[in-house]
Amino acid sequence: MSTHAPNESRVISLRPQAPSPGSGGAACAPRRPMGGPQPRAPREPLWRDLVGDVLRRERLVQERTLKDVSEAARISMPYLSEVERGRKEASSEVLAAAAQALGLGLADLLLLAGDELARHARSRVVRARTSPASPTAQYDGFCLAA
Repeated sequence: MSTHAPNESRVISLRPQAPSPGSGGAACAPRRPMGGPQPRAPREPLWRDLVGDVLRRERLVQERTLKDVSEAARISMPYLSEVERGRKEASSEVLAAAAQALGLGLADLLLLAGDELARHARSRVVRARTSPASPTAQYDGFCLAA
């Protein structure tokens, strides 16, 4: 016969707990902002997304099909499509071939993608300057003992 109580479970919280009275403030709970959730800043784009956007934009400006560019670059059409959509991280050889098929050099492709990244970074700075400052304290990862 077992000495364990049936259906007895132990719950271990993964969140920091507030200090219990008389504990001297040893535990630290994160301070949460009051007044509802803060709007999240837009995510910084991935490099593969930027490069894919440039490839697609250049192809469409030239009014060329995926098939045409993939044949000129000697890349499979489904793979080029995935690169354009940012689903695949293409090698430098593949990017150079795709750029050349579009009449660009690899440096041109990378500069255009870098310009997109810089534009995104500038818009984040502008949004940060124009958004109202939150009057509430944010949890900064530090804990001060009482």
